[in-house]
Amino acid sequence: MLSKDIKMKDPINAAPYKSGKTFDWRDYIVYIAFVGVLVYFSISLFDEGFLSSQNLMNIFRQTAMISIMAVAMTFVISTGEIDLSVGSITALASLTTALAIQAGFGLFGGVVVGLGTGILIGLINGLLITKVAIPSFLVTLGMMGIVRGLAMWSTNTAPVPILDQNFNFFFGSGDLGPIPILLVWTFVFALVGHILLRKTSFGRQTLATGGNESAAKFSGVKTAKVKLMVFIGTGLAAGFAGILYAGRMQAGRYTFGEGDELSVIAAVILGGTALAGGVGTVVGTVIGSLMIGTINNGLIIMGLDVSQQMIVRGLIIILAVAIGRKTIKR
Repeated sequence: MLSKDIKMKDPINAAPYKSGKTFDWRDYIVYIAFVGVLVYFSISLFDEGFLSSQNLMNIFRQTAMISIMAVAMTFVISTGEIDLSVGSITALASLTTALAIQAGFGLFGGVVVGLGTGILIGLINGLLITKVAIPSFLVTLGMMGIVRGLAMWSTNTAPVPILDQNFNFFFGSGDLGPIPILLVWTFVFALVGHILLRKTSFGRQTLATGGNESAAKFSGVKTAKVKLMVFIGTGLAAGFAGILYAGRMQAGRYTFGEGDELSVIAAVILGGTALAGGVGTVVGTVIGSLMIGTINNGLIIMGLDVSQQMIVRGLIIILAVAIGRKTIKR
Protein backbone atom coordinates (compact mmCIF):
# COMPACT_ATOMS: atom_id res chain seq x y z
CA MET A 1 0.00 0.00 0.00
CA LEU A 2 1.22 3.48 -0.82
CA SER A 3 1.34 6.10 1.90
CA LYS A 4 -1.89 8.02 2.35
CA ASP A 5 0.14 11.21 2.16
CA ILE A 6 0.73 10.50 -1.52
CA LYS A 7 -2.33 10.95 -3.67
CA MET A 8 -1.40 8.65 -6.52
CA LYS A 9 -3.42 5.58 -7.33
CA ASP A 10 -2.39 5.57 -10.96
CA PRO A 11 1.23 6.67 -11.45
CA ILE A 12 0.68 7.28 -15.15
CA ASN A 13 -2.48 9.36 -15.29
CA ALA A 14 -2.49 11.06 -11.91
CA ALA A 15 -0.54 14.15 -10.92
CA PRO A 16 2.50 12.46 -9.38
CA TYR A 17 3.53 12.68 -5.76
CA LYS A 18 1.73 15.77 -4.57
CA SER A 19 0.91 16.05 -0.92
CA GLY A 20 -2.24 17.59 0.56
CA LYS A 21 -0.60 21.02 0.71
CA THR A 22 -1.96 23.49 -1.78
CA PHE A 23 0.91 25.96 -1.61
CA ASP A 24 4.60 25.77 -0.81
CA TRP A 25 6.81 28.80 -1.42
CA ARG A 26 9.72 26.48 -2.24
CA ASP A 27 7.92 25.49 -5.43
CA TYR A 28 8.44 29.08 -6.63
CA ILE A 29 11.94 29.70 -5.29
CA VAL A 30 13.48 29.98 -8.76
CA TYR A 31 11.01 32.71 -9.79
CA ILE A 32 11.53 34.62 -6.54
CA ALA A 33 15.30 34.33 -6.85
CA PHE A 34 15.26 35.32 -10.53
CA VAL A 35 13.32 38.50 -9.79
CA GLY A 36 15.67 39.25 -6.90
CA VAL A 37 18.75 38.81 -9.10
CA LEU A 38 17.27 41.04 -11.81
CA VAL A 39 16.41 43.77 -9.31
CA TYR A 40 19.85 43.61 -7.69
CA PHE A 41 21.81 43.86 -10.94
CA SER A 42 19.41 46.41 -12.42
CA ILE A 43 20.07 48.75 -9.50
CA SER A 44 23.77 48.07 -8.92
CA LEU A 45 24.72 48.01 -12.61
CA PHE A 46 22.28 50.58 -13.95
CA ASP A 47 25.03 52.98 -15.07
CA GLU A 48 26.90 50.10 -16.74
CA GLY A 49 23.92 49.39 -19.01
CA PHE A 50 22.76 46.09 -17.54
CA LEU A 51 19.17 46.82 -18.60
CA SER A 52 20.05 47.86 -22.13
CA SER A 53 18.32 45.86 -24.84
CA GLN A 54 21.69 44.84 -26.24
CA ASN A 55 22.84 43.35 -22.94
CA LEU A 56 19.53 41.57 -22.31
CA MET A 57 19.68 40.02 -25.78
CA ASN A 58 23.26 38.95 -25.04
CA ILE A 59 22.00 37.08 -21.97
CA PHE A 60 19.55 35.17 -24.16
CA ARG A 61 22.32 34.36 -26.65
CA GLN A 62 24.71 33.21 -23.94
CA THR A 63 22.16 30.96 -22.24
CA ALA A 64 20.48 29.49 -25.33
CA MET A 65 22.62 26.34 -25.54
CA ILE A 66 22.39 25.74 -21.79
CA SER A 67 18.60 26.20 -21.87
CA ILE A 68 18.14 23.76 -24.74
CA MET A 69 20.26 21.06 -23.08
CA ALA A 70 18.55 21.74 -19.75
CA VAL A 71 15.11 21.14 -21.26
CA ALA A 72 16.21 17.63 -22.27
CA MET A 73 18.04 17.11 -18.97
CA THR A 74 14.75 17.78 -17.17
CA PHE A 75 13.43 14.49 -18.57
CA VAL A 76 16.57 12.57 -17.58
CA ILE A 77 16.60 13.85 -14.00
CA SER A 78 12.83 13.35 -13.75
CA THR A 79 13.46 9.63 -14.26
CA GLY A 80 15.98 9.67 -11.40
CA GLU A 81 19.01 9.50 -13.71
CA ILE A 82 21.71 11.97 -14.74
CA ASP A 83 23.76 12.75 -17.87
CA LEU A 84 27.24 14.22 -17.46
CA SER A 85 28.23 13.84 -21.11
CA VAL A 86 26.18 16.67 -22.63
CA GLY A 87 29.01 19.22 -22.64
CA SER A 88 31.37 16.87 -24.46
CA ILE A 89 28.67 15.91 -26.97
CA THR A 90 28.26 19.58 -27.94
CA ALA A 91 31.96 19.81 -28.76
CA LEU A 92 32.00 16.69 -30.93
CA ALA A 93 28.74 17.62 -32.64
CA SER A 94 30.08 21.09 -33.48
CA LEU A 95 33.12 19.49 -35.11
CA THR A 96 31.23 16.82 -37.05
CA THR A 97 28.82 19.50 -38.27
CA ALA A 98 31.69 21.73 -39.40
CA LEU A 99 33.50 18.82 -41.07
CA ALA A 100 30.34 17.78 -42.93
CA ILE A 101 29.79 21.32 -44.23
CA GLN A 102 33.45 21.60 -45.15
CA ALA A 103 33.18 18.31 -47.05
CA GLY A 104 30.38 19.74 -49.20
CA PHE A 105 27.29 18.23 -47.57
CA GLY A 106 25.78 21.69 -47.18
CA LEU A 107 23.63 23.20 -44.43
CA PHE A 108 21.15 20.33 -44.26
CA GLY A 109 23.85 17.66 -44.30
CA GLY A 110 25.78 19.41 -41.55
CA VAL A 111 22.70 19.59 -39.31
CA VAL A 112 21.87 15.92 -39.90
CA VAL A 113 25.43 14.84 -39.07
CA GLY A 114 25.53 17.02 -35.93
CA LEU A 115 22.18 15.71 -34.68
CA GLY A 116 23.17 12.17 -35.61
CA THR A 117 26.32 12.50 -33.52
CA GLY A 118 24.31 13.46 -30.46
CA ILE A 119 21.63 10.82 -30.99
CA LEU A 120 24.22 8.04 -31.43
CA ILE A 121 26.02 8.91 -28.19
CA GLY A 122 22.72 9.27 -26.35
CA LEU A 123 21.67 5.85 -27.67
CA ILE A 124 24.91 4.27 -26.44
CA ASN A 125 24.46 5.88 -23.03
CA GLY A 126 20.88 4.66 -22.82
CA LEU A 127 21.72 1.10 -23.84
CA LEU A 128 24.56 0.82 -21.33
CA ILE A 129 22.25 2.08 -18.59
CA THR A 130 19.16 0.04 -19.44
CA LYS A 131 20.64 -3.16 -20.91
CA VAL A 132 23.95 -3.51 -19.07
CA ALA A 133 22.58 -1.94 -15.86
CA ILE A 134 25.52 0.41 -15.30
CA PRO A 135 24.56 3.47 -13.20
CA SER A 136 23.98 6.54 -15.34
CA PHE A 137 26.47 8.59 -13.33
CA LEU A 138 29.30 6.18 -14.19
CA VAL A 139 28.28 5.67 -17.82
CA THR A 140 28.02 9.36 -18.63
CA LEU A 141 31.10 10.26 -16.59
CA GLY A 142 33.12 7.82 -18.68
CA MET A 143 31.43 8.95 -21.88
CA MET A 144 32.26 12.55 -21.04
CA GLY A 145 35.97 11.76 -21.26
CA ILE A 146 35.64 9.49 -24.29
CA VAL A 147 33.68 11.99 -26.35
CA ARG A 148 35.89 14.94 -25.39
CA GLY A 149 38.91 12.88 -26.38
CA LEU A 150 37.30 12.04 -29.73
CA ALA A 151 36.60 15.73 -30.30
CA MET A 152 40.27 16.57 -29.67
CA TRP A 153 41.55 13.65 -31.72
CA SER A 154 39.27 14.13 -34.73
CA THR A 155 40.94 17.37 -35.79
CA ASN A 156 44.13 17.23 -33.71
CA THR A 157 42.62 20.01 -31.50
CA ALA A 158 42.40 22.37 -34.49
CA PRO A 159 39.19 24.41 -35.01
CA VAL A 160 37.18 23.80 -38.17
CA PRO A 161 35.86 27.03 -39.72
CA ILE A 162 32.36 27.23 -41.20
CA LEU A 163 32.08 29.51 -44.22
CA ASP A 164 28.41 28.83 -44.98
CA GLN A 165 26.81 32.14 -44.03
CA ASN A 166 23.28 30.75 -44.25
CA PHE A 167 24.17 28.13 -41.65
CA ASN A 168 25.78 30.73 -39.42
CA PHE A 169 22.70 32.94 -39.69
CA PHE A 170 20.05 30.29 -38.99
CA PHE A 171 21.99 28.52 -36.25
CA GLY A 172 23.86 31.22 -34.43
CA SER A 173 24.51 34.80 -35.37
CA GLY A 174 21.26 35.76 -37.09
CA ASP A 175 18.45 37.99 -35.83
CA LEU A 176 14.78 38.04 -36.74
CA GLY A 177 14.21 41.75 -36.35
CA PRO A 178 15.25 42.55 -32.77
CA ILE A 179 15.02 38.89 -31.69
CA PRO A 180 18.15 36.71 -31.77
CA ILE A 181 17.69 33.47 -33.69
CA LEU A 182 19.10 31.66 -30.66
CA LEU A 183 16.15 32.90 -28.59
CA VAL A 184 13.76 31.49 -31.19
CA TRP A 185 15.41 28.06 -30.97
CA THR A 186 15.27 28.22 -27.18
CA PHE A 187 11.55 28.98 -27.28
CA VAL A 188 10.90 26.11 -29.72
CA PHE A 189 12.69 23.56 -27.53
CA ALA A 190 11.08 24.88 -24.35
CA LEU A 191 7.58 24.75 -25.87
CA VAL A 192 8.03 21.24 -27.23
CA GLY A 193 9.55 20.07 -23.94
CA HIS A 194 6.76 21.58 -21.86
CA ILE A 195 4.02 20.03 -24.00
CA LEU A 196 5.80 16.66 -24.04
CA LEU A 197 6.22 16.59 -20.26
CA ARG A 198 2.80 17.95 -19.27
CA LYS A 199 0.42 16.98 -22.04
CA THR A 200 1.51 13.54 -23.27
CA SER A 201 1.55 10.01 -21.92
CA PHE A 202 5.32 9.91 -22.39
CA GLY A 203 5.70 12.82 -19.98
CA ARG A 204 3.50 11.09 -17.41
CA GLN A 205 5.47 7.89 -17.85
CA THR A 206 8.72 9.80 -17.37
CA LEU A 207 7.56 11.26 -14.06
CA ALA A 208 6.10 7.93 -12.95
CA THR A 209 9.39 6.17 -13.71
CA GLY A 210 11.34 8.58 -11.55
CA GLY A 211 8.74 8.77 -8.82
CA ASN A 212 8.34 5.04 -8.22
CA GLU A 213 9.84 2.77 -10.84
CA SER A 214 8.41 -0.44 -9.38
CA ALA A 215 4.87 0.98 -9.26
CA ALA A 216 5.28 2.30 -12.80
CA LYS A 217 6.30 -1.16 -14.04
CA PHE A 218 3.25 -2.74 -12.39
CA SER A 219 1.11 -0.12 -14.14
CA GLY A 220 2.43 -1.15 -17.52
CA VAL A 221 5.12 1.49 -18.06
CA LYS A 222 8.13 0.19 -19.97
CA THR A 223 10.56 2.05 -17.75
CA ALA A 224 13.69 0.84 -19.58
CA LYS A 225 12.30 2.19 -22.85
CA VAL A 226 11.42 5.50 -21.20
CA LYS A 227 14.97 5.85 -19.88
CA LEU A 228 16.45 4.93 -23.25
CA MET A 229 14.33 7.60 -24.93
CA VAL A 230 15.24 10.36 -22.49
CA PHE A 231 18.95 9.69 -22.99
CA ILE A 232 18.50 9.79 -26.74
CA GLY A 233 16.70 13.08 -26.15
CA THR A 234 19.60 14.59 -24.22
CA GLY A 235 21.98 13.42 -26.92
CA LEU A 236 19.83 15.09 -29.57
CA ALA A 237 19.58 18.34 -27.58
CA ALA A 238 23.32 18.36 -26.89
CA GLY A 239 23.98 17.72 -30.57
CA PHE A 240 21.75 20.64 -31.51
CA ALA A 241 23.50 22.81 -28.93
CA GLY A 242 26.78 21.91 -30.64
CA ILE A 243 25.27 23.04 -33.96
CA LEU A 244 24.30 26.36 -32.35
CA TYR A 245 27.77 26.79 -30.85
CA ALA A 246 29.24 26.19 -34.31
CA GLY A 247 26.84 28.65 -35.93
CA ARG A 248 27.43 31.35 -33.35
CA MET A 249 31.22 31.03 -33.38
CA GLN A 250 31.34 30.13 -37.11
CA ALA A 251 33.53 27.13 -36.36
CA GLY A 252 33.60 23.79 -34.63
CA ARG A 253 35.93 23.52 -31.63
CA TYR A 254 36.76 20.79 -29.14
CA THR A 255 36.55 23.33 -26.30
CA PHE A 256 32.84 24.03 -26.75
CA GLY A 257 30.66 22.89 -23.89
CA GLU A 258 33.41 22.63 -21.27
CA GLY A 259 31.68 22.78 -17.89
CA ASP A 260 28.23 23.10 -19.46
CA GLU A 261 27.04 19.94 -17.72
CA LEU A 262 27.40 21.79 -14.40
CA SER A 263 25.32 24.74 -15.58
CA VAL A 264 22.71 22.46 -17.17
CA ILE A 265 22.22 20.37 -14.03
CA ALA A 266 22.15 23.52 -11.89
CA ALA A 267 19.43 25.04 -14.09
CA VAL A 268 17.30 21.90 -13.89
CA ILE A 269 17.56 21.46 -10.12
CA LEU A 270 17.20 25.16 -9.40
CA GLY A 271 14.14 25.24 -11.67
CA GLY A 272 12.26 22.78 -9.49
CA THR A 273 13.00 19.31 -10.86
CA ALA A 274 13.64 16.83 -8.05
CA LEU A 275 17.10 15.26 -8.17
CA ALA A 276 15.56 12.00 -6.90
CA GLY A 277 13.11 11.96 -9.82
CA GLY A 278 9.33 12.04 -10.08
CA VAL A 279 8.93 15.83 -10.25
CA GLY A 280 9.89 17.97 -13.23
CA THR A 281 9.15 21.34 -14.79
CA VAL A 282 10.45 22.64 -18.12
CA VAL A 283 9.33 26.23 -17.48
CA GLY A 284 11.23 26.31 -14.18
CA THR A 285 14.27 24.84 -15.92
CA VAL A 286 14.36 27.63 -18.50
CA ILE A 287 13.99 30.26 -15.77
CA GLY A 288 16.79 28.56 -13.84
CA SER A 289 18.99 28.70 -16.93
CA LEU A 290 18.21 32.38 -17.47
CA MET A 291 18.96 33.07 -13.82
CA ILE A 292 22.38 31.46 -14.06
CA GLY A 293 23.07 33.35 -17.29
CA THR A 294 21.97 36.61 -15.69
CA ILE A 295 24.27 36.03 -12.72
CA ASN A 296 27.21 35.25 -15.02
CA ASN A 297 26.48 38.35 -17.11
CA GLY A 298 26.20 40.57 -14.05
CA LEU A 299 29.42 39.21 -12.56
CA ILE A 300 31.28 39.85 -15.82
CA ILE A 301 30.06 43.45 -15.92
CA MET A 302 31.14 43.82 -12.29
CA GLY A 303 34.62 42.68 -13.31
CA LEU A 304 34.73 39.24 -11.67
CA ASP A 305 36.78 36.57 -13.42
CA VAL A 306 35.83 33.08 -14.60
CA SER A 307 37.02 31.35 -11.42
CA GLN A 308 34.69 33.47 -9.30
CA GLN A 309 31.80 32.71 -11.65
CA MET A 310 32.48 28.99 -11.22
CA ILE A 311 32.32 29.39 -7.44
CA VAL A 312 28.94 31.12 -7.70
CA ARG A 313 27.54 28.38 -9.98
CA GLY A 314 28.65 25.75 -7.50
CA LEU A 315 26.97 27.62 -4.66
CA ILE A 316 23.79 27.81 -6.73
CA ILE A 317 23.61 24.02 -6.97
CA ILE A 318 24.11 23.59 -3.22
CA LEU A 319 21.54 26.24 -2.34
CA ALA A 320 19.03 24.85 -4.83
CA VAL A 321 19.21 21.36 -3.33
CA ALA A 322 19.23 22.65 0.26
CA ILE A 323 16.38 25.16 -0.05
CA GLY A 324 14.20 24.33 -2.97
CA ARG A 325 13.37 20.66 -2.81
CA LYS A 326 11.30 18.48 -0.52
CA THR A 327 11.81 14.84 0.34
CA ILE A 328 9.12 12.57 -1.07
CA LYS A 329 7.80 9.75 1.08
CA ARG A 330 7.83 6.34 -0.52
